[in-house]
Amino acid sequence: MSRTQKILIGVLAIIILIQFIRPAKNISVAATPNDIFEHYQAPDTLKQLIKTACYDCHSNNTVYPWYSNIQPVAWWLNDHVEEGKSKLNFSEFATYTAKKGDHKLEEVMEEVKEGNMPLKSYTLIHTKTKLNTSQREAIVQWAMQTRKQIQPNIQ
Repeated sequence: MSRTQKILIGVLAIIILIQFIRPAKNISVAATPNDIFEHYQAPDTLKQLIKTACYDCHSNNTVYPWYSNIQPVAWWLNDHVEEGKSKLNFSEFATYTAKKGDHKLEEVMEEVKEGNMPLKSYTLIHTKTKLNTSQREAIVQWAMQTRKQIQPNIQ
């Protein structure tokens, strides 16, 4: 067996072995009493828009595509989701202080308005998450109104 064949067999073995090392999935079946929409109102269409465009990375419940079962893609997706949740988790929004919640919604407004969210890399594959101008404006207006509800509670 040549050196090249040994290397190829070794790489193939590694690829097969890493398929068994899987990160935990971000799937919650429990009720989410701290979810932002349990505490702040929004029209159903806007709730659905935000859940479609934002919740995969910014909540406790990700809808995983088929390719999330392939390593190392699953590791990359897990890292992406964990990073997104660390910056903003709509499922845990009620646990934030008023000041932090206000700041998070200010960031939502900036990121959505500037077109940074949802990420381009995400919308390439998840085309239903692409936001048009009116959808962006609706999210920004909702965030602004929600901030007005939060701001009196800032100490």
